[in-house]
Amino acid sequence: MKQGNNITQQFLSFGRRPGPIVLSGGLPAPELYPISDVQEAARDALEKHGSAALGYGAVEGLFDLREAIAHRLSTDRLSLAPENVLITTGSLQAVELIGKALIDPGDAILAEYPTYLGALDAWLPRLPRYAELPHEAPWPEAKFAYVVPNFSNPTGAVLKRKAREALLSRSAESGIWLVEDDPYGELRYEGGVQPSLLEMSAVPGTAIYEGSVVHLGTLSKTIAPGLRVGWAVCAPDMIRALAQAKQGSDLSTSTFCQAVALELIRKDADRRHVPTLIDAYRERRDALCAAAQEHLADLFEWSVPEGGMFVWMTARQPGLDTYALLPFALEAGVSFVPGSVFDSRGLVSPSLRLNFTANPPDILQEGVRRLSRAAREFASRQAAAE
Repeated sequence: MKQGNNITQQFLSFGRRPGPIVLSGGLPAPELYPISDVQEAARDALEKHGSAALGYGAVEGLFDLREAIAHRLSTDRLSLAPENVLITTGSLQAVELIGKALIDPGDAILAEYPTYLGALDAWLPRLPRYAELPHEAPWPEAKFAYVVPNFSNPTGAVLKRKAREALLSRSAESGIWLVEDDPYGELRYEGGVQPSLLEMSAVPGTAIYEGSVVHLGTLSKTIAPGLRVGWAVCAPDMIRALAQAKQGSDLSTSTFCQAVALELIRKDADRRHVPTLIDAYRERRDALCAAAQEHLADLFEWSVPEGGMFVWMTARQPGLDTYALLPFALEAGVSFVPGSVFDSRGLVSPSLRLNFTANPPDILQEGVRRLSRAAREFASRQAAAE
């Protein structure tokens, strides 16, 4: 663990502290949490489940919740049963369990560069090695491939259908598991919806899914992260392996939170809430990008994401080290995540990640102004030192 970083701890603590403008988190907007829906669901959960909602539960999760998620994700092409679903304490636990179930020290993981910091942290104790995920070339030997296909963390990129088909083809021909981490898929502000890798990999007409995709989801981005309810959906054999890994982790995800989640899903509360989030987050994305165009365009370049929570910026000066820039930004009262922490090799990176969902437009604009001042001060000092 000495090889890790404390970036995640830092931005979570910033969020509880007055003063700094936090553009580093991957957090939803707390003022948009559907509190009344959660209150109603909590009352219903206690009335329907009674003391069972406050006791230990099955390692795999509440059967009714597993059934509800299987039903929700099933399509004309994809047939899911409760045996395909494992409930986890947030989708990050599912990521960690995949590591426990599959990785021995020195095993290879195929991942995009850059990749999700939480996954790198979750797998760090397993001592894996990483190889860049080829989208077109044959895959080298590995335990699994990991992708965030919808509005990737950190880059905000989305995989188009042709790229998804290529991944599935490579997974099939190599026999390598394909992990599809999809916490942001509902947060689409423009562009067409892409089918999930899970659905694309299904064999139509089969009674139960037996494919090679492990699909991860969560209520953290559409309802509230405090529920800590996520899931893994995959072949029953993999579910059993993940459940065995889970029993030594937490015995079971909070039964009460699962019961609340079940009531929310039964009433489609998360899906009813999504349009509110999309309207607010689209406005915030546009505000951040407009402010960046005004104050940072000469220093950084970026693409406007179609959805998700992040804007990925890369310095026009290739040698700029955004990890070294971070203290200047913190001194100016704004935080971001440097690109090097999203690289398993920890290489110096000229890129950084900004979050736009957790703050209203005026705060985002001020945050960008502060970042601009910090970046110019940093560049000035670098020039003087040379």
